[in-house]
Amino acid sequence: MNVRSTEPSTREAAVLDAVDAQWAVDRLVALVAVPSLGGTAAESEAQHLVAGWLDELGTDVDRWAIDLTEAAAAPDAPGQEVQRSEAWGVVGTLPGGDGGQPALVLCGHTDVVPAGDPALWPGDPFTPRVDDGAVHGRGTCDMKGGLVAALAAVRALRTAGVRLARPLAVHSVMGEEDGGLGAWATLRRGHRGDACVIPEPTAGAVMTAHAGALTFRLTLTGLAAHAANRHLGVSTVKLFEHVHAALRALESGRQPADRSRFGDHPFPYGLSIGRLRAGDWASTVPDRLVAEGRFGVRLGESVEAARAAFEDCVGAACAAHPWLADHPAQVEWVGGTYASSRLPAGSPLLPAVQQAVADAGGARPPERALTAGTDLRLYASAGIPALHHGPGDLRLAHGPGERVPVEDLLLSARSLALLALRTCGVA
Repeated sequence: MNVRSTEPSTREAAVLDAVDAQWAVDRLVALVAVPSLGGTAAESEAQHLVAGWLDELGTDVDRWAIDLTEAAAAPDAPGQEVQRSEAWGVVGTLPGGDGGQPALVLCGHTDVVPAGDPALWPGDPFTPRVDDGAVHGRGTCDMKGGLVAALAAVRALRTAGVRLARPLAVHSVMGEEDGGLGAWATLRRGHRGDACVIPEPTAGAVMTAHAGALTFRLTLTGLAAHAANRHLGVSTVKLFEHVHAALRALESGRQPADRSRFGDHPFPYGLSIGRLRAGDWASTVPDRLVAEGRFGVRLGESVEAARAAFEDCVGAACAAHPWLADHPAQVEWVGGTYASSRLPAGSPLLPAVQQAVADAGGARPPERALTAGTDLRLYASAGIPALHHGPGDLRLAHGPGERVPVEDLLLSARSLALLALRTCGVA
């Protein structure tokens, strides 16, 4: 993998000029208009839409139905948090002269999370609009913008008439938000590459590592009583306050002293309660509470060690409480399992991406680590060096008002096109 420090060549300049802003924006708008929530029919619809575009771009398209029975039973499957009746894998490969393994993979996911309270959005989250230099809507940032940037890069290579010496592949995957089903199935099918860039939103940085994330379920049992005699009952809400305080203390103690690699994020290895359900009647002391949330895995820490730390904390909190000592909280690990991961030290992929971004007209991006679990760890575990650099800012993901600046989208497309040209070579 070559790292250039000179001005782009004539051929490279032609590829950069071939990135079509209107084409990219139109495709992003069309993709965001498909409400591809995990577990819905629209999740597959988005995959078929991308497969059609890859076909139009002249790639060799592999589109297949993912075996959900196998995915539920395989010991290395990443887990799922939604029910699916179907799932589709999509890979488009731009042929290279040698016909061998792709020199570069660009991977993006098409699934999105729920939009939340629509009243908090300035408009319908699934009716995308272009306003004030940005495309707005659920999924624009996380990460349909990055996937469209990859497609626009492929189109620029084709438009400029480039014939690659080695293949370039685009992996369009689903199920990333709840574990990584699509990337797992794509790798299991045999699609590989020498290196991979996943254009998740990175706010101008190159993310060479990411923390992990585990989904947990806590179940607490109390004692019901009439609310008029609440002193006769044991409220699971109060019990949860006790356990949650212990978990917050655990979270605080697991943070690195130096957070600069994470952009000074206050909780790189965070704990968050995403869903909380308690009781079944307003005037009854709640005797059951179920809390579901996310627990961060530290860089270099195994999933097993992270789970043990969590379970030990809950166990100690219960042992120290008069009711919970005899009625301990139950811990279950459900849904997606995101191990932490990192790019191997000294990999030429990092400087190659940094130089491509600079030569495409952007500032040379700093190296950072991501606080969220991603598909990167699946490529890394398959022996494929991988990193993140893509349009948008992760701080806007999963929230109302999600958007991606058009200039970010185009810079990503140009830098990916340049990286692909330099990595795959010219026949």
